[in-house]
Amino acid sequence: QVQLVESGGGLVQAGGSLRLSCVASDTISLYYMAWFRQAPGKEREFLGAIRWSLDITSYGDSVKGRFTISKDNENTMLMQMDSLKPEDTAVYYCAASPIWGISVDSTTSYPYWGQGTQVTVSS
Repeated sequence: QVQLVESGGGLVQAGGSLRLSCVASDTISLYYMAWFRQAPGKEREFLGAIRWSLDITSYGDSVKGRFTISKDNENTMLMQMDSLKPEDTAVYYCAASPIWGISVDSTTSYPYWGQGTQVTVSS
């Protein structure tokens, strides 16, 4: 069982930046880590993922060019969020999978989830 803990959320003005962190209790067994978000009344949305051992990233269309996923160390995933918009307001979740060859943009691919961190972007 892998525990994930997100941090770094908060309130920011439109155009500003935030950096989210996700610390995993263990990454040895993981192939992928990812970020999703969920706004009230909406489905959970894929933001991006990283193939952990290879440092290969992929992104969802809504954040491509604005959000950047990286590894801080062997247990920590970061997401730098720039040029934030009010529509980026949501609870942000990190997720992880020990299974190779998953569909990285599907919530059902990830058995491990963090508790979420709130990001609010004011206009």
